[in-house]
Amino acid sequence: MKKIIVILIITGMLAWAVYDLLNSSEETADSGDYVVEEDTKEESASGESESNNKVGLEIGNMAPDFELKTLKGETVKLSDYRGQRVLVNFWATWCPPCRAEMPDMEKFHQNKDITILAINLTETESTSSDVTDFVEKFELTFPILMDEKVEVANRYQIQPIPTSYMIDSNGRIQYKALGAMNYELMVQEFEKMK
Repeated sequence: MKKIIVILIITGMLAWAVYDLLNSSEETADSGDYVVEEDTKEESASGESESNNKVGLEIGNMAPDFELKTLKGETVKLSDYRGQRVLVNFWATWCPPCRAEMPDMEKFHQNKDITILAINLTETESTSSDVTDFVEKFELTFPILMDEKVEVANRYQIQPIPTSYMIDSNGRIQYKALGAMNYELMVQEFEKMK
């Protein structure tokens, strides 16, 4: 019974988040802050169109660059990973779906040639030690980035968490997941990103 209630709550939260995301996307486009348009031009076999260097949040757009400190205090920029496939994941320790996907994300990191940048919405945490405890508990070995003022999350218009972006070696968004992913889905989308 408890599982059914949790599933209903999570389903309701995801449905509301998608509804809210669709409405906020229209408002953001009207404000001109981060206009995201779909590209209708033909793409080459590598998935890249020379004339499509638009930075945005839609599939085929160049992923917006960001710079954050890791849990260990190192500075990381997304553009530093150009030439590699990257999974950018927005999460928090208090989020049940985030907790559920972390073991699969660690397995994905260990088994595939992908860089994972897990961006913690630090402003939403009770304490920064919650993040450290979480990383130790789940034995995470990929970089944990601290979005202390949720500026990067706002730039990426994050509504539900977790939200993930798979970015190819050219810096283009190839897949966007609103909600938790499992290992099989991660691998499936990774294989599409040649």
